[in-house]
Amino acid sequence: MARTSYNQSHKNKAGVFFLATLLLWMVSVLFEIVFNKRKELLWIAYGACFFQLANWVVRFAVSRDPLFVNTAVSLLHSTVTSVSVVLILVNQWVRNGSNGMFEHSQLVGGTWPWAYPALCFSCGYFAYDQWDMLHYRLYSGLIPSILVHHLLLLVCFTLALYRNITINYLILTLSCELHSIFLHVRKVRRMAGIRDAKSKIVMVEWILNWTMFVLARFASHVLITVKLIKDASKFEKGIELPLALFGMVGMNILNFFLGIDLFKAFRKEKTPSQMNNHHAE
Repeated sequence: MARTSYNQSHKNKAGVFFLATLLLWMVSVLFEIVFNKRKELLWIAYGACFFQLANWVVRFAVSRDPLFVNTAVSLLHSTVTSVSVVLILVNQWVRNGSNGMFEHSQLVGGTWPWAYPALCFSCGYFAYDQWDMLHYRLYSGLIPSILVHHLLLLVCFTLALYRNITINYLILTLSCELHSIFLHVRKVRRMAGIRDAKSKIVMVEWILNWTMFVLARFASHVLITVKLIKDASKFEKGIELPLALFGMVGMNILNFFLGIDLFKAFRKEKTPSQMNNHHAE
């Protein structure tokens, strides 16, 4: 009983802290839009409203379970963002070829067509999702990693959007949403009661899950970090390089722990199947 009360107390403190940071972030964005006339940032509000609307649709049409609704909307975001990132990269490749596409000047000072609105739209989602998780307490732990992840992205994304720099870098980091699709599919699949580790659907899902984790999340973020370090001397003096390195180091740390959690989930899901085989023998 005492332990439950202790955990609840820490959960409340974490909720208050992250809610306060979210409100400060909202005030900052509102200030930029209204007083600095940054109408291009309205795409952040469009993104937040779009995913909140999706939340209501799922809640009233499919299920009222907060975790299911949150996961379904997260799956929608991962799909929309993945398609957007692929289309942005393909469009740039077709228009100008690969020559210079990943040069420092392009990644830091340039902005590929539709990259800015896409980044704003995704930023709106992370604000919506942070609020939804805080509202329904869909987090755990003294320092909830998912809330830290969203706060880190909101800070890095909005500072880049305000200064209109490293937009293309951040679009590349969003390639990890290709992996997030399968994280959310797994959660929805388990909620639907499909848990047989020997099922072909489950096996294919795990293959794609691990493949995308390695390629779209782990490897891509490591390569971006290496690129930042390699081009460090090309950055002008200021906040850009420290902020970019801080963000990527944070993302790589979170990816490391995500990989551990993913392995534990994989092993746990395989264990019942192996236990059943031993019993059968």
